[in-house]
Amino acid sequence: MNHLDELRTLLSRHAAGGYRQTRLPGVVVMESRVPTEPLSAVAQPSFAIVAEGVKRTMLAGQTFDYGPGQYVVISLDLPVTGHVLRAGPDRPFLGMGLTLDPAAIAALLLDAPIAARADASGIAVSDATDDLLDPVVRLLRLLDRPEDIPVLAKPIEREILWRLVNGPQGGTIRQIGVADSHLSQVARAIRRIRTGYAEPLRIDELARTAGMSVTSFHRHFRAVTAMSPLQFQKQIRLQEARTRLIVDSHDIAAVGHAVGYDSPSQFSREYRRLFGAPPGRDAARLQALPPMDPTTV
Repeated sequence: MNHLDELRTLLSRHAAGGYRQTRLPGVVVMESRVPTEPLSAVAQPSFAIVAEGVKRTMLAGQTFDYGPGQYVVISLDLPVTGHVLRAGPDRPFLGMGLTLDPAAIAALLLDAPIAARADASGIAVSDATDDLLDPVVRLLRLLDRPEDIPVLAKPIEREILWRLVNGPQGGTIRQIGVADSHLSQVARAIRRIRTGYAEPLRIDELARTAGMSVTSFHRHFRAVTAMSPLQFQKQIRLQEARTRLIVDSHDIAAVGHAVGYDSPSQFSREYRRLFGAPPGRDAARLQALPPMDPTTV
């Protein structure tokens, strides 16, 4: 059995027809027998690989499709929309995701430095080599031997990171772990926006948080997020509103105000522009859908 076939077998067994957090820290698995609805959320830095079917992730008008034997790396907290594009009863979508820990990447680079590479992006798709598929399969095998997880999981995850650092997205992976990289500097500003999304946006303060001039900050922020800081804040606000509305959609104006909108009409207009339906109708539709995480696999 080759690596991709074994990956399909493991995912089919452990995802069991749904989306599952596993016993492996930071690892999720997913199986879907039907295409899913596009859902929006803020993705964390993560690595995800598809064994069967096709997944689509969208960021600020950019579309990233990845299928069997392909992987995606998301390097920052980004507001994305994701859904299963191709799946069926006989050939269900199968995938797994792993949260990327900047501290683990930094430790790897300290122990085994590699030449600096300037290329970095917020999200990108690549083909997985056998050298990468091999540790991914060995990591998921641990789900059949949970007593081995405390001893073996971290070394195998470290090997996955090493393969990623030396792969086509190595520049991006490296910058996640380097504290003074442009990616890490923009990440600090993104965390500031996420924690204060309801407050007025002050670009000069964000640039200071990132340790950049305002001009440099604008350039690097757009390069990795495909958005301006203001556009990014708007998406964060609206996705937070969507999350709140799924829980309680009775007071739409209050939800809009809570995420930073003083005008209910502006909130409804911008919400509909992003999600394709007014807040109340969209929330009712989402409440009827099965649980799914659009930010991984």
